[in-house]
Amino acid sequence: MIYADNAATTAMSEAAINTMTTLIKETYGNPSSLYAFGQKAKEVLEQAREDIAGLIGADPKEIIFTSGGSEADNQAIISAAKLGALKGKKHIVSTAFEHHAVLHTLNKLAKEGFEITLLDVHENGIIKPEEVAAAIREDTALVTVMYANNEIGTIQDIKAIGAVCREKGVLFHTDAVQAIGHLHIDVNEQNIDMLSASAHKFHGPKGVGFLYAKKGIRLTNLIEGGAQEKGRRAGTENVPGIAAMATALKEAVGAIDKNAEHLIPIRNKVIAGLNEIPHSALNGDETSRLPSNINFCFEGIEGESLLLLLDDKGIAASSGSACTSGSLDPSHVLLAIGRVHDVAHGSLRLSLGEDTTDEDADYIVNAVKEVVEYLRGFSPVWRDLVAGKTKFIL
Repeated sequence: MIYADNAATTAMSEAAINTMTTLIKETYGNPSSLYAFGQKAKEVLEQAREDIAGLIGADPKEIIFTSGGSEADNQAIISAAKLGALKGKKHIVSTAFEHHAVLHTLNKLAKEGFEITLLDVHENGIIKPEEVAAAIREDTALVTVMYANNEIGTIQDIKAIGAVCREKGVLFHTDAVQAIGHLHIDVNEQNIDMLSASAHKFHGPKGVGFLYAKKGIRLTNLIEGGAQEKGRRAGTENVPGIAAMATALKEAVGAIDKNAEHLIPIRNKVIAGLNEIPHSALNGDETSRLPSNINFCFEGIEGESLLLLLDDKGIAASSGSACTSGSLDPSHVLLAIGRVHDVAHGSLRLSLGEDTTDEDADYIVNAVKEVVEYLRGFSPVWRDLVAGKTKFIL
């Protein structure tokens, strides 16, 4: 089996599993308890906070543990909106191809009277800093732009976008769920005020993540109750999961350059092979993309059938975000970069892992070629295209 859906989730590393299981067995005290058994758990919790902060150039007090990236996105955006509203600022700038954790939160705020500007995305999947600058107004409370797109893998110039926001005195949040552990991040150097992360995207456990919030940003609580996380997120902390996340992130950050050196040639080999399929197209910029990401559209087929037949051939892939894979609608990301509905329906996302080999790349290319040819063989849409009844788009 070739697992090529690492953007959806990753396997936990052995070190992360060992950290988690050891703590589950031996350090199960409540970190809010005053006795020694609880304080041991507290020590583990705070060491994880310190480790994670150090890996992104933050202060430990700026790290808030959450249930994952979606919760962190929600808290960051809602907090910035509430802070802005206190100053009469109810305008937020984002992009049309953000993760739904961002877009749905923005939709909710729009119903509460906030004005949302969603920047158009260029065909290559890149947002220009000058376009962000032009969208910022006197009443702008927040700019939120994802670091690397979860479907097409394109990487934004976060440092430049953050600099624009600093210059204009506007808070800047980035959803870095796909980027952290795969790209070098320094929140101070890159002018980031808030950042969201999720452990299961870098070989940590599911159900745990964190929010970085720069000192001085007053967060709005999403969960009320106890005084955990210095009153910013109620609920007993998941100490084993948090410690495993720190272990996994330390491993991932330490291997960023090595993994990129391994993955980029394999990624490019797959891209070159799939480009040989007639009437296909790579989605997103060819070079400014995650080392592991490949996203293609194939005209005349349906992505769901492609995935099922690839699964039969032992390849686990995706047509886009795992969060929306149950939807029959085409990817909002592909529509945002200008793909028409019929073409967007025939998409394939491959997200490689550190264990992907050159031989795996050959197998993937040959399997996709075979499956696309097979599906086109009985597709009425493809027959009409070949017969000239409808025009090719790709």
